[in-house]
Amino acid sequence: MNKITLVTGANRGLGRNTALSIAKHGGDVIVTYRGNEAQAKEAVAEITALGRKAIALPLDMAKAKSFPAFAETLRAALKATWGRETFDHLINNAGHGEFAMIGETTEAQFDGLFDVHVKGVFFLVQALLPLIADGGRIVNFSSGLTRVSYPGFSAYAAAKGAVETLTVYMARELGARGITVNTVAPGAIETDFGGGLVRDNAGVNAQFAGMTALGRVGVPDDIGPMIASLLGKDNRWVTAQRIEVSGGQTI
Repeated sequence: MNKITLVTGANRGLGRNTALSIAKHGGDVIVTYRGNEAQAKEAVAEITALGRKAIALPLDMAKAKSFPAFAETLRAALKATWGRETFDHLINNAGHGEFAMIGETTEAQFDGLFDVHVKGVFFLVQALLPLIADGGRIVNFSSGLTRVSYPGFSAYAAAKGAVETLTVYMARELGARGITVNTVAPGAIETDFGGGLVRDNAGVNAQFAGMTALGRVGVPDDIGPMIASLLGKDNRWVTAQRIEVSGGQTI
């Protein structure tokens, strides 16, 4: 039986790369998206072209009150598409960044980050626990910015620090069901994150490349395949870990 993975925010960026990497490893994928349905459908088409099953469902990680209804939609989709009542892996990728110094960060920016990255992750896992198969996997996205500071990302890094703590508690509480929970923390990656700060700003790109042992910033293909491999049976004994995937950034 093929494994089914739900990847939040999989219509673009690292989420999309992760979804495609999982499909290339033989898994089926549920793609969630917040606003761009066309991108999500494109991702589903790419996954289907690889010979795997995929569907796209809308999900706004900032709206925790919608999660019970999303869980019921997911339950129906699992039954209709796979004839199953559970899925195997949850990848909490969806999110956004805010680049602002502490003195300039607004309350709305701060609340937005914590609503999506912390409250959203916590209550989505809570809502989906009855649908995650025993022996399943949860991977929460964090950031290299929880270990290395870069001015302007204080609120974002604080939210991701909370995610790392949540990961440990989830691993402890869900271990009895054989569910592993880990954090993956990418370093600087060329995506549209933060308005494409690392990808499009040559100075920032060069700065982070100079801080990295392997001499460049990362690309999505450095992250998605790693997560796909983490979901494999050979990593069944890895849980409660923060795994940094940064090419040796600031070591």
